[in-house]
Formats: sequence, structure tokens, C-alpha cells
Amino acid sequence: MTAIEARPEATTTARPGARRRRRVHPVFVIAAGAVLVVALTYVLPPFRNYQLATVGAYFCVTAGLTVLTGLNGQLSLGHGALMATGAYTLALAQNRWENLPVSFALAVLVTTAVGAVIGLAAARLRGPYLAGLTLAVAIVVPSVTSTFDETFNSDQGLSVYLNPPPEQYPMEQWQAWLCWAAALVVVLLLALLVRGRFGRDLRAVRDDETAAKLAGINIARTQVLAFVVSAACAGVAGALFAYLAQSVSPGAFPLTLSLFLLMAIVIGGLGSLFGALWGALLLVVLPTLAQSVGEQTGSQRLEGNLALIVFGVVLVVVMLAAPGGLASIPSRISRLIRRNR
Repeated sequence: MTAIEARPEATTTARPGARRRRRVHPVFVIAAGAVLVVALTYVLPPFRNYQLATVGAYFCVTAGLTVLTGLNGQLSLGHGALMATGAYTLALAQNRWENLPVSFALAVLVTTAVGAVIGLAAARLRGPYLAGLTLAVAIVVPSVTSTFDETFNSDQGLSVYLNPPPEQYPMEQWQAWLCWAAALVVVLLLALLVRGRFGRDLRAVRDDETAAKLAGINIARTQVLAFVVSAACAGVAGALFAYLAQSVSPGAFPLTLSLFLLMAIVIGGLGSLFGALWGALLLVVLPTLAQSVGEQTGSQRLEGNLALIVFGVVLVVVMLAAPGGLASIPSRISRLIRRNR
């Protein structure tokens, strides 16, 4: 029985007078998001604009990771290393040619190529073996910077030469516009991609590989393409982080970053781009909250691990209250209202 034949009653039985909910086209959602971001940059102070830009950079990688893990079922613990690949590529290219669009495109291409290599190996692995492979990538990539210290300047990292923004715009506001322009383009492309045949193939492979294969879906190709798309998104995020910090170093992409990214998409809601937005927001808010708590309590022992503890507590609370993540809360509330009516 194929996935199409699994539930024939879903299309044949419908309650009289029931209305089908029309989904809003992603273009309109992205346009509304762009207007909201631009409006926020005019009312927020400079530091909040910088945090808003950081949320946009994180949104790129969480959106790609939720497509890979939530829609295709491939667990990755190495997306922090993919972000580092994009950041270092942008730094090296920008310091050589001083052309931000070219450097940005090169960072995405290099990270996509690295993701394709990892994806080819990951297509043969499942479960803990796939997690182990991506974990090894997360450990190996930072060590490369120490091995080739003449190129990557070891632990000190590289500074990124950038031209200043136009004089009429503050630096933080310009950074927010650039990061969210990239984020909205990435999310729009992902939304259009998962709405089509590719998205259906991703879900079919995730749900049942045997049934997907019987339906004519190439399992390995679908998994490799999912990893390539997710790696490209991580490359965009890494390049944006290099642009925001105007420097790049191994300490900016530790192993805990990959853990935070995975927990963020689980808390936000696996397989939901709206949940990826919640995850990106939490990646900025929760470490700041943990830092303020650490400063108030004066606990130096927990200072390095407090953010991870806060993420773990939030993960447990959200999974108990809303197993589908924060993105599922509105639908749960609407179902509860309809049930009471």
C-alpha cells in the first residue's frame, strides 16, 4: 500500500458545510515579514537591532536544519561546523577581493559542496551512525583552523574587511536589513521547495523508506539533496555571522552551537518553518537570559554551561506542554476552542 492509498477516506468523507482552510501563499507572508522587520529597525535601539540581525542569521540555519531533520528525518550534529565553513570562506574571500556579493556567493557554494560530500556519506547511514558522522565533522572542522594556522590564524581567527554602510543608515540597522533580506529569501525558497514534489518526497522518505521506494522515490538522492539544501542554508548563516562580527574564529562555532541548533528546532517545532523562527529567536534570547542570571547569582562555575541548562529546562517544559513545539500551540488552542463550541 502506497502513501497515497493509505487513507482514501480523507478525501471522500467530509462533513457537510465544512470549509477547507486556504493556506496563505509564502510570498505574502514573506512580504509581511519584510515590512515588519523594516518597521522594527526604525523603533528599536542599536543593540536590539543587532540582536534582530542575529535572529535573522540564525533563522537561515534553523530553517535549513528543520527541513533536514524535521521533514527528512536526518539527524545532524554538525551544522555548527557548516556555519564555520561559510564564515571562514567569506573571511578569506573578502580579505582577498573585497567584494561582498562575490565573497557571500563563494561562501554558500563552498559550504554546499562540503554538505554534498557529507550528504553522500550520510545517505548510507541511519540513526546514531549518522549522528556520529556529523558529530565528527563538528569536531574536525575547528581543528583544521589550528592545523593550517598560516591560513586561518589558528585560535586568533581572521578579521573581515568590510566597507562601511551608507552614511544615512546606522550600522546596526543596515546589518539587520541585510541579514533579514537573506533570511527571508532563504525561507521563501525553502517554503516553495517543500510545497512541491520535493517536499512530498522528503516526508515520504521520513515516514517510510520502503513505501517511498515502492512509490518510485530515489531514497539516496532525496537524502543527499536534503543535506545539500540544509548545508547551503548553514553557509548563508555562517557568512552572515562573519559579516556581523567582522571577524571569525574557532571559538565562535563550538560543538555546543550544533547542540543548541538542534534543541532550538525541537523547541520551535520540527518540520515547521514558523517553528524555525521561534528557534532562532530562542537562540538569541535564552543565552542572554542565562548570562544575566549568571551575573546576578555570581556563579562562575555555571557560567559556561548555564545557557545549555536553560535550553534543557525549556526543552523539557515545552515537550510536556506542547509536544509539537511552540509552533503547534496556536493550532492546539484553535482545536480546543472548536471542541468547546
